[in-house]
Amino acid sequence: MQDRAFVNRFCATFPGAEVSQPFGPDHDCWKVGGKMFAIIGQRGDGVSVKTDHADTARLLIEAGRAIRAPYLHASWARIPFERVPDDELCERIATSYALIRAGLPKKVQAALSSPGG
Repeated sequence: MQDRAFVNRFCATFPGAEVSQPFGPDHDCWKVGGKMFAIIGQRGDGVSVKTDHADTARLLIEAGRAIRAPYLHASWARIPFERVPDDELCERIATSYALIRAGLPKKVQAALSSPGG
């Protein structure tokens, strides 16, 4: 069952992933190298993730798989839990993590253990 706990357990599996609550105790913000890759808001009924481009986020929204992620850049999309199966949700989070990690300085990337291990 997709919920805050499901997302938090999954996000915790990524090398260097850390959770914080910079927007208050009702928001779980997952970061790698100090950069956000997933956030669960106060309502706790979905997760916002980074996509590779604003057009990708727009396509997800148009396809009914996502909604606009409030307060975030257009390349982010909010995935409501009831709109996608577990494997797709996990894939979207993993992609977001990979995009953010790839954008980190090489020295920071090198300090993280390899993805998946």
